[in-house]
Amino acid sequence: MAYTWLFFDADGTLFDFELAEKLALSSVLLDLGQPLTDETYQNYQGINQELWLAFEGGKVSQAEIKTRRFERWLESVGVQADVEKVSGDYLLYLSQQGPLLENALEVIQTLSRNYKMLLLTNGLKEVQRPRFNASTLKPYMTDIIVSGEVGFAKPDPRVFESAFNVAGTPAKKEVLMIGDSLSADIVGGMSYGLDTCWYNPTKMDSSLPITYIIDDLRQLLEIL
Repeated sequence: MAYTWLFFDADGTLFDFELAEKLALSSVLLDLGQPLTDETYQNYQGINQELWLAFEGGKVSQAEIKTRRFERWLESVGVQADVEKVSGDYLLYLSQQGPLLENALEVIQTLSRNYKMLLLTNGLKEVQRPRFNASTLKPYMTDIIVSGEVGFAKPDPRVFESAFNVAGTPAKKEVLMIGDSLSADIVGGMSYGLDTCWYNPTKMDSSLPITYIIDDLRQLLEIL
């Protein structure tokens, strides 16, 4: 296909969000005199994922996620603290973490020779914008579309509309959506009428009619 634009998800696709999250949570618990263990990290992941899926379904707001996840998490680990402060500290620590996944920078540098690109993320504006601005990916991206700034989140078609406006409204057949989330990136992209590429490093199964499935970012160079 003659694509001119590549829309990339950020976390889990190009950014190593799991590492960034662990570093931020470790700093939060260190401030409270507690170590981050595998168990406490998994507890947080489960709570956070549940809330973000509820957000994608329109059941909670991003503002509610900020505090609810820490109310539930701190209770699960038996720590009493000011939830608002813990939430603010976590977002600050996370905004300072931008490690990339293996081969991400090299792949983006190569693709930038032939394609225009932007990031399309469901993150919080106070986290994603600073991480993007400090990232080595920034010179190769036209912009970053953050759900917390536009008011809509993938898979809502309105967030894709925002990305298309930034891109200058190209034809949908000229755009490829690339991401690791079936519910947000792939279903969202397909519903909007885009070809999709599922970054699937764990090699999960899906019956969806996805245009491309890859388990290594370098495979993009073979496709494109």
